[in-house]
Amino acid sequence: MPTLEADGTSVEVTDNGYLVNFDEWTEALGSKIAVDEDVEMTDEHWDVVKYLRAEYTESPGTEPNERSIMKDMAKKWGKKLTSKYMYQLFPGMPSKQGRKIGGLPQSIRKGGY
Repeated sequence: MPTLEADGTSVEVTDNGYLVNFDEWTEALGSKIAVDEDVEMTDEHWDVVKYLRAEYTESPGTEPNERSIMKDMAKKWGKKLTSKYMYQLFPGMPSKQGRKIGGLPQSIRKGGY
């Protein structure tokens, strides 16, 4: 099985680059995955990643879609958001790319919205 290394830590990943064990995730690993995904992380990126991780741990099996992410981030950031803006943050789809950077399992959800 392939591995990913960051800050002296090596973890197993799937062939698609998703962490095998959610609990092994660190921000350093998230930063490494973001570099591999060509995403330059900002506070807003980390807000989305942390939101997705919280949803995953607090409501197992929940996979927020793009609209849910946008709605909750708009509340957090105090501004109106558009899909275009969210895709500028995560060009590979906010829910899927955010999950990957956050060390979550690959989405099994179909569709985008």
